[in-house]
Amino acid sequence: MAWKEVGKVIHYFNRLQVAGVRLTDRLQVGDHIYILGRTSDFEQDVTSMELDHQPIEVGKKGQEIGLLVVERARPGDTVYKEE
Repeated sequence: MAWKEVGKVIHYFNRLQVAGVRLTDRLQVGDHIYILGRTSDFEQDVTSMELDHQPIEVGKKGQEIGLLVVERARPGDTVYKEE
């Protein structure tokens, strides 16, 4: 299985279980991702993303999005997408 880096976690909203992610590549709902950091290590499917509090289907390079996550993510964690 090959993984491609698509972004970095810049913030985590605990009550919402949402990671703020600065994208370095395209990401879309339905993609399978892997979040890895010093203490984070989990995979999930992308089920929900937001840009400026509006739902989006596709995030583009350079955008800062909110990503619903299944576990706690931490600033500095890397987000990878399955190729």
